[in-house]
Amino acid sequence: MRYLALLLLAPWLLILGWAYASYPKSLPRTPARRLFDALALLLAFSAAAYAGLLGHDAVQLPGLDEAGRRASGAIWQQVLPALCGYGAFAAVLALALPLRHLLWQRLR
Repeated sequence: MRYLALLLLAPWLLILGWAYASYPKSLPRTPARRLFDALALLLAFSAAAYAGLLGHDAVQLPGLDEAGRRASGAIWQQVLPALCGYGAFAAVLALALPLRHLLWQRLR
């Protein structure tokens, strides 16, 4: 269950990673840019996984009620890792986008 939130988030992260690597078409596609993109995506996926695991560990499960069942609130053990993972992924790409633009806009 620890990796369920990241597994469910993975298709959306793959789509965002593809969009990051594919656009903009106006920047030159040099081997250096491809390497930069690959490293940025690797860092983004690693940050998402790490933040997701930290988010999973940060959630405290609610206690048991009188009937021995968990009270509501256990869903946060899946929601918080997804939010943390998505936030970390987006933050890395949000930093990489302007940096990539600055580096390769000068080459044009």
